[in-house]
Amino acid sequence: MNAEIIAVGSELLTPYRLDTNSLFLTAELNSVGIRVVHKAVVGDDPDEMHSSFAHALDRADLVVSCGGLGPTDDDRTRQTVADLLGRKLHCDEAILEKIRERFRRFARAMPEINARQALVIDGATVLPNPKGTAPGQWIEAKGHIIVLLPGVPHELHALMEVEVKPRLARLGIRERLFTRDLRISGLFESDVEQRVSPLYAAYPETETTILATARGIELHPRIWSDDPQKAEKMLDQIVNQMALALGENLVSTHGEYIEEIVARLLTENHATIAVAESCTGGLLAERITNYPGSSAYFLGGVVCYSNELKTSLVGVPAEMIAAKGAVSPEVATALADGIRKRTGATIGVGITGIAGPNGGTPEKPVGLVHIGIADERSARERKFQFPGDRERIRNFAALNALDMVRRHFLFAAPPGRS
Repeated sequence: MNAEIIAVGSELLTPYRLDTNSLFLTAELNSVGIRVVHKAVVGDDPDEMHSSFAHALDRADLVVSCGGLGPTDDDRTRQTVADLLGRKLHCDEAILEKIRERFRRFARAMPEINARQALVIDGATVLPNPKGTAPGQWIEAKGHIIVLLPGVPHELHALMEVEVKPRLARLGIRERLFTRDLRISGLFESDVEQRVSPLYAAYPETETTILATARGIELHPRIWSDDPQKAEKMLDQIVNQMALALGENLVSTHGEYIEEIVARLLTENHATIAVAESCTGGLLAERITNYPGSSAYFLGGVVCYSNELKTSLVGVPAEMIAAKGAVSPEVATALADGIRKRTGATIGVGITGIAGPNGGTPEKPVGLVHIGIADERSARERKFQFPGDRERIRNFAALNALDMVRRHFLFAAPPGRS
């Protein structure tokens, strides 16, 4: 079964409101074997709404809309769908009384305008809304199903779980979506594609999506199938092949972010970590402490933007900064080793760079970042040249610092351990 999602509301066509409902609905529909083939966002104009719903019915077996069920004049979803299907609207007295009762519970009289929310399309099944005043509606017409849901997220979520998914489950859809979630670090999106794309021809039943996010590259191979055993076996095979192609850049095959991997490695190795950050301004420390229990391995951090604080708080020699510059391999390793020694941590990490948009030179351009890592045995550094604006450069720096910690344990592990 194919589906289309229509998000209704002129506010969704402005820069100030993001449609997140369609993401939730896609996941819920996929979970019961329904493929989302199209999404649309439409304003409150009646003609545009009529066009969107008409096109959706041409493309999909199931149309799910969210929004436009409120009490105001611009809430036109009910009327639009009724007109499209050639049906009338009628007032459902039971719904009207429930709306009145809801207002009475809050010691308020129901404004007459709210009576619009009791209008039901002829032949529709009412989907009671325990979280709000606007009920949903389930309409079957000409071999299609149309589901109208409110746009308020917590109301939509409740209706989808309690009313819609059980009805969809009863349709007897056997096909399901099977998927894997791989996380990659140390490669750009195009590098990942180049390494894994030869596998696509070998597994034509598998669709693969690559996503570039602030937390790394994500790779999602997936299969639609009515044979769970076959689908899982095929996914296991392609994931194993992808792992060989990606090598040490593969962080996880189970959807774990790199922060989770680093947290586990620190815990398993009874290690602690401290950080000294310049251009990332505390972003690395924030990512390390994203998870409960981080106090067991994260001792603390210093944001040392000025050269004076690099020296007084972390112990970087002033003469080194004068000779090599604050953005240099030497200062990065000195930051890492200095914060390790001052805190007593097992591992120290130091970051220094030029995040821009100003401050770059031909010798040290914007995007240049040095990351140091130190333990009791040695200190080492890696140089990076990151693309993008200030935010992207800082995110890349924090991500690659975490990856350096991951690789520290990966290569320090005894044989047979990963």
